[in-house]
Amino acid sequence: MYIRYMVKSTIRPLIMAFLLVLPVAAGAQTQTDLLERLTGRNLTYQQQKPTDPNPSSVRVARLHYGGGGDWYWGGSAIPNFLHFVRDNSDFPVDTMEHQITIMDPDLFRYPFLFATGHGVIAFSSEEKERLRQYLIGGGFLFVNDSYGMDRNFRQEMAELFPEREVVELPFDHPIYHSFYDFPNGPPKIHEHDTKPPRGYSIIVNGRAVIYFLVESDIGDGWEDPQVHNDPDEKRLDALRMGLNILTYALLY
Repeated sequence: MYIRYMVKSTIRPLIMAFLLVLPVAAGAQTQTDLLERLTGRNLTYQQQKPTDPNPSSVRVARLHYGGGGDWYWGGSAIPNFLHFVRDNSDFPVDTMEHQITIMDPDLFRYPFLFATGHGVIAFSSEEKERLRQYLIGGGFLFVNDSYGMDRNFRQEMAELFPEREVVELPFDHPIYHSFYDFPNGPPKIHEHDTKPPRGYSIIVNGRAVIYFLVESDIGDGWEDPQVHNDPDEKRLDALRMGLNILTYALLY
């Protein structure tokens, strides 16, 4: 299958080589130096144009879902995130945002799906079956609750895999340590209900195939600085957590 072929033949050797030298590089600079470098170079991308990807580039797609939620929320989020991935890892990445539905013929060409917004996500019976095939076959779905999705989407997760339990991932799970360390779990980027951020998942054959992030909203942290006026430290945490999720999705 295309998804797993990409990971094994192209992505894994590059990322594993990069991870071997990461601790040395990270230790050579202070947090302040890193923030200054990233703020000046990597955290604002509205002046940059998408690059033409090579055929082996990782392609990330925004999921156009049904149910009435604003699936299009945060137009600058994915390009900013993908430029951060390009500049801070050895991933060969397509920095253009693609939009796709579950029934799109090209679904299986995207190893990583991103969904965000407010309100309801709903899948038809046909969509659930195809999404199950995609996830079991090696695909990954990251759902960022920008607020209002929690109860609805956890129910959708339960119906998607009725034979499996929706679980909260513990803080020692690899998704919090796959590239950067988040020993206290997902970062808190935006305050909604004064609740701690949590990540929920469905585990298939030992692998998290869905990551549903609530009370964190890293998607807003990916957007252009002037959209939410988040501090640089918050935006950096959001982008780093995104890179962790992508790394986990492709390597585990």
